[in-house]
Amino acid sequence: MTETPPREDPRPDGLRSAPSLILVHTGDGKGKSSSAFGVMLRAVAAGWKVAVLQFIKSGDWAVGEEKIGRQLGVDWWALGEGFTWDTANPDHDREVARAAWAKARAVIEAGKHRLVVLDEITYLLTWGWIPIDEVLEVLRARPQGVNIICTGRDAPGELIGLADTVTEMRSIKHAYDSGIRAKRGIDY
Repeated sequence: MTETPPREDPRPDGLRSAPSLILVHTGDGKGKSSSAFGVMLRAVAAGWKVAVLQFIKSGDWAVGEEKIGRQLGVDWWALGEGFTWDTANPDHDREVARAAWAKARAVIEAGKHRLVVLDEITYLLTWGWIPIDEVLEVLRARPQGVNIICTGRDAPGELIGLADTVTEMRSIKHAYDSGIRAKRGIDY
């Protein structure tokens, strides 16, 4: 290693507070939702009211994040019906997506949660299942103290442009690629 630790404060001058932020976790690597759930834990620890709305995962899935989130008082909705490649009725899936967005919009506009996680919403946007212009307007007009995290691959440029913080998870290597299935406690 040739890198040396910084000797000067790397933070920019003139930092200010913001009433709320929009974060986007995107990319082809693992960790988008996991990172959002880490922020969820921070928000709960800070005493915030938190909501998680999942757009792909179904309520039938037994995932650890939901179990602990609910135990901690997080309002949690798994509004999807599973992986799109398992579907028998894409038109029904689009209807489910629109209903899920209507629920998410109502939660955001109600302003009762300081953090709202929109898990895997980017898929619905890139597939055209929910109107991106409407989503962007709701995010722009959100109540003052409502922070939003949007997760999923291929975040649209318009969403990236609106966000305050965008993190791209990049896959370097994944166990799944070598034939290892998802592991409880690590992947879900």
